[in-house]
Amino acid sequence: MTRKPATYADLEALPPNQVGEIVAGELHASPRPAVPHGSAAFQLGGELHNPFGRGKGGPGGWILVFEPELHLGPDVLVPDIAGWRRERTPKLPRVVGLKIAPDWLCEVLSPSTARLDRIRKLPAYAREGVKHVWLVDPLARTLEVFRLEGPHYALVAAHEDEEVVRAEPFEALALELRVLWEDVEE
Repeated sequence: MTRKPATYADLEALPPNQVGEIVAGELHASPRPAVPHGSAAFQLGGELHNPFGRGKGGPGGWILVFEPELHLGPDVLVPDIAGWRRERTPKLPRVVGLKIAPDWLCEVLSPSTARLDRIRKLPAYAREGVKHVWLVDPLARTLEVFRLEGPHYALVAAHEDEEVVRAEPFEALALELRVLWEDVEE
């Protein structure tokens, strides 16, 4: 039996406690993120915002958005954080679904979404030309940094626990990984 491709109406029909995405024509609904996930995303966004989004203590030059809805080709994707270089995208349009692929994004992995993020969404991001992807796993306490090379991502670096890292494209910041998970019990 052939499935009917998911539509935006399917996303709108989801209850408010779920995050919906359409990947390769298939609807994926996930519960709102658990505390370790939300905390890691919030802390990372905070660490990046002043030096890159506002240019305070850093080079600026970025627009950063939490959980943007991206309409990329046939897919509707919701990364945890995405960033656009201002030189390429000086202002974002006032829309619900952005059709401009970000230059960088971060997916914070959860046990329920890690497989989707890695197996299904990464190829969609590569197809749309997202240059840099970070995968943060707050339970394993890791950061994986990927760079688009041709049609696929290459793992540039993997970091863990309490390392202090300079990860592309935000090398100007010495990011203390412990900040991403220190507020949540082990």
